[in-house]
Amino acid sequence: MTDLSPADVNGLEWAATRGMGALAEKMGMQFTEFSVQRCVATMPVEGNTQPVGLLHGGAYVVLGESLGSMAANLHAGPGRLAVGVDINATHTRSATSGTVTGVCTPLHLGRTITVHEIVVTDDQGRRCSTIRITNHIKDLPQK
Repeated sequence: MTDLSPADVNGLEWAATRGMGALAEKMGMQFTEFSVQRCVATMPVEGNTQPVGLLHGGAYVVLGESLGSMAANLHAGPGRLAVGVDINATHTRSATSGTVTGVCTPLHLGRTITVHEIVVTDDQGRRCSTIRITNHIKDLPQK
């Protein structure tokens, strides 16, 4: 990646080049929008359920952490790395079929700390989970 500022980068291209990671891929996540100010991804319910057929609470958290961490890394820019230090999720509805959509927006974009909120909704647009993630940004070691 070049030394462009995060505002100059096409977020979807950046995310595709970087990759979502093996877990996100196994869970069927797909980014549909990606910028420093707003990231959106979808995930199927099928294959990500608990034994009673509800979307697993951990699946909501994986979707939220994938969005929030990737957004923080785009904000961090070249030569820097964002790592999660805190995550919180409140599940308010259970998805049982279809697809859920996570929308990630920043609450704070600092030089060393970011905080993002991720709202996950079902196919009917009903909020199922609200996730907040805090990431610490640090410089990568010089090679």
